[in-house]
Amino acid sequence: MIAGLKPYGEYKDSGLPWLGQVPAHWQIVRSKRLFASCKDLALPDDPQLSATQAYGVIEQAEFERRSGHRVVKISMHLDKRKHVEKDDFVISMRSFQGGIERAWSSGAIRSSYVVLKPGPGVNASFFQYVLKSAGYIRALQATGDFIRDGQDLSFANFVRVALPLIPMGEQVAIGRFLDWANGRLERTIRAKRKVIALLLEQKQAIVQRAVTNGLDPQAPLKTSSISWLGGIPQHWGVISLRMRYSVELGKMLDAKRITGRNSIPYLRNRDVQWDRVLVDDLPMMDITPAEFARYTVKHGDLLVCEGGQVGRCAFWDEALPMCGYQKALHRVRAMDRNRDYPRFFFYQLQLAAGLGVFTADGNENTIPHLTNEKLRRHRFAFPPIDEQQCIADNLDAELEGANQIIDRLDREILLLREYRTRLVADVVTGKLDVRATAARLPLESATDDEADDPELIDEETEA
Repeated sequence: MIAGLKPYGEYKDSGLPWLGQVPAHWQIVRSKRLFASCKDLALPDDPQLSATQAYGVIEQAEFERRSGHRVVKISMHLDKRKHVEKDDFVISMRSFQGGIERAWSSGAIRSSYVVLKPGPGVNASFFQYVLKSAGYIRALQATGDFIRDGQDLSFANFVRVALPLIPMGEQVAIGRFLDWANGRLERTIRAKRKVIALLLEQKQAIVQRAVTNGLDPQAPLKTSSISWLGGIPQHWGVISLRMRYSVELGKMLDAKRITGRNSIPYLRNRDVQWDRVLVDDLPMMDITPAEFARYTVKHGDLLVCEGGQVGRCAFWDEALPMCGYQKALHRVRAMDRNRDYPRFFFYQLQLAAGLGVFTADGNENTIPHLTNEKLRRHRFAFPPIDEQQCIADNLDAELEGANQIIDRLDREILLLREYRTRLVADVVTGKLDVRATAARLPLESATDDEADDPELIDEETEA
């Protein structure tokens, strides 16, 4: 059905770069004609809502059930919370990155968020795709000079971007088609993720056996006194990380103090994935030459995520001649390369993260974070260096096949996401006419209990 989609019969210039040519019968109107800013205070029995990029605006309890993440419980200014109705839209702290979120439940939201009340000409299913489309997000970003992490978009930003006004029946058809297409793509992505999850479980078992018991099954064991390590070979030592590795937290980004005179690219939490560092389109940060030793990375440094997927880590391979790292990351560096082989420690860290070691001491009112001091005092097993290298090399070889399959599946998922982004953009801007196709489709919801991309469950999990 998707392959047979065709353009509309007649087009006109919308006058907006993010929309381009639109069907001749579409109108372009100021966004305040379609949405009003609502400042109604929360009702006493309103459930607390969470604004998320993965699920939209849903109840806290529902978010925790779906994602497995805890939510920061707010205890101050409860009397200033705002009321949200189902099918309202919410401008939240990450809207300049991921678009504006649809509310799937009624309840209370943080007072700092902007609640958009749809007018009578708005279909929520259509506009949920418009307000999260790539072109619209770029237009939103262009409304502020210093859009950055931590800076909120306001209603004033929102009203600067005009929107399409199209017949209600057409809005319904587009929303229905995209729900159907998105549902099919999500199921395909989820199936690939399940295969990846099975492979990761197999890898975890292989890594656990190697980094806790070594490669000699006959080696006598002793207790490590660390629950997640269990028994280890008698000749291995157990010691705090700070005795073998230096651990440094990155530089805090202070946008108000950016001068541009000492700007270099820097790494964020999202740029560090398991065993790979993403360096495309890195932001810039002021780091002076006097700070290079403290806040830049060099070949062989292990970068460890302080939040998000706590403990996720990868090595820096000098993909860029100079690169800094933000406070959301730890730089872990062996003090003596003749004593420690960092690749072995990488596998121990991977095991610990997979077992939830770094989140086990949190509480229900906090989002897990691996502080500098917490990481430094964690105890790990340390075999002699020749054994560290032998174990790490054996693991690299044994896991190569599984890693190749996971990389292929990850690439396929990326292509599916890119296809979905392109399809949504083409449909909500009128480049493809889906009205006839939508009329033949069964009703299908794009929402589900799982997000296809857990990384979208970023830091925006506060109520």
